[in-house]
Amino acid sequence: MNRKVVLITGGNRGIGKKTALTFAENNFDVVLTYNTQKDLAQKVQKEVESLGVLCFIKKCDISKEGDVQALFDDVIKKFHKVDVLVNNAGISIDTLFCDKTAENFKKILDVNLVGTFLVSKCFGEEMFKQKSGKIVNVASTNGINTYFPMCLDYDASKAGIISLTHNLAMQFAPYVNVNCVAPGFIATESEIKDMDKDFIKSEEEKIFKKRAGTEQDVANLIFFLSSENADFINSEVIRIDGGMYGE
Repeated sequence: MNRKVVLITGGNRGIGKKTALTFAENNFDVVLTYNTQKDLAQKVQKEVESLGVLCFIKKCDISKEGDVQALFDDVIKKFHKVDVLVNNAGISIDTLFCDKTAENFKKILDVNLVGTFLVSKCFGEEMFKQKSGKIVNVASTNGINTYFPMCLDYDASKAGIISLTHNLAMQFAPYVNVNCVAPGFIATESEIKDMDKDFIKSEEEKIFKKRAGTEQDVANLIFFLSSENADFINSEVIRIDGGMYGE
């Protein structure tokens, strides 16, 4: 069967994992990258394959051109194409402003922003050649107007991804749609595991819906933007935050 193929970077947990399962449920073959925690990636692989599709996992440091090229070579050799790219991989190093270093700032930019560029360049050019494709970048409301100085380096990387989205949409026009989702407060395990319950409650009170978002909420939006129903949506940044008071 000639199924469509989705590549999701950072797919071993959280939004990436849920997005992988959502595409698999809709009959996509799935490629997942991970940089650490191979065991988690293998577990996701089994879950995806249990839905009757193929799942290929690949260790890849997306900030390194050689790793990205090796990923590209393996994916094209195995599947001969990629129909959808979801740039989900990212890191954060939350520290007090006075403790931040240039080294850590550069590391965050290298993975979150440069990594998104490298993967998009490699696979976007292939999509352009095949005259079809969808790219969805995962940014954050932190890159728009949600500010926390302890994560200003992460915020800067996400703002950069938003700018990158618009430029890539122009570069790959008219064949490839490039859009961006900007999640707000999403209750992923990594997001809330160390949070105080009172803090979580106070954050939820800021949201019109009076709840945190879920991984499935974000995965649904990513899948929609990757579908034929979104063919005329391009170069957009869509907040998915339940509506926020004061914004």
